[in-house]
Amino acid sequence: MSSRTRPLIAVVVLVPVLAALALWAFAWPASRIAPRDLPLGVAGPAAAAAQVERQLEKHEGAFEIHRYADEAAARDAVEDRSVYGAVVVTPRGPELLTASAAGPAVAQFLQQAVNRQASAEGTQVTTVDVVPTPASDPRGAVLNAAVLPLALAGIAAGAVVTLLGLRGMRAVTALLAASALVGAVAAGIAHSWLGALAGDWWVEASALGLSTLAVGAAVAGPAALVGPAGTGIGAALVMLVGNPFSGATSAPQMLPEPAGAIGRWLPPGAGTSLLRSVSYFDGAAAAGPALTLAWWAALGLGAVLLGDALRTRKKDSAPATGRRDLATAG
Repeated sequence: MSSRTRPLIAVVVLVPVLAALALWAFAWPASRIAPRDLPLGVAGPAAAAAQVERQLEKHEGAFEIHRYADEAAARDAVEDRSVYGAVVVTPRGPELLTASAAGPAVAQFLQQAVNRQASAEGTQVTTVDVVPTPASDPRGAVLNAAVLPLALAGIAAGAVVTLLGLRGMRAVTALLAASALVGAVAAGIAHSWLGALAGDWWVEASALGLSTLAVGAAVAGPAALVGPAGTGIGAALVMLVGNPFSGATSAPQMLPEPAGAIGRWLPPGAGTSLLRSVSYFDGAAAAGPALTLAWWAALGLGAVLLGDALRTRKKDSAPATGRRDLATAG
């Protein structure tokens, strides 16, 4: 096989493989959307709540039931992001507490599931949106749409740092500065202009910047250790795994396993969860995703510094070896 034929065959083979991989990564989770141990609360008198719980358990594996003493406790659990919603048994009839800000698709699914069950029993359900999305973005489209641009911004930052040959602290400084600017610009658009975010502006900008930094470091870090191929590894991990497995349009518990679990540990999924927490829930349940992003950022930046140190050590050792060889020959 000639040297000219090999690149042609590589392109012909690799492009369909990458296309198939991308199609699988995006289409498979989307085609299998369904609740899997979705946290759901049940509150009310013990006997009535037990009956509701038994009815919900008929959806085998769909819900992870949490019992609460009354409506106030259930409402607190929804606001703390402990559950996505709660069915409350009241003298007036069943009441469904939802939080569309935690995921409009999940809130809609809970309404359909509970209303279907109530209709079969001849009752009506009152739905209360405890934590709604902003009126300017009732479907949460802006937050969902922000996942891909932030991922692309992080990939671009890591790739540009690598292509420009920035190393060590210069590379770290560039990634930090670029991520901070991306966070500020994104908060300016999503919060100030579109009104789709409802939390503290600076906290939201920090969350957006941290998400970008985690992705940028995940791209620049491997590149500093293994060369340009590391850029492709980091970018593929974010785009072909992190983005479709993030659960941004629904929830991690609505994705097939192990996609849901993997997505929560990658920057796009952790970034989406963090942004929801700081924008709509006053920071409730923000510690986990913030720590995940921080670890990605720390590991990636550490790899950038380590790669520079190894390269410097290699350069310093080469001349010394040459001098020893010359001395021996003399």
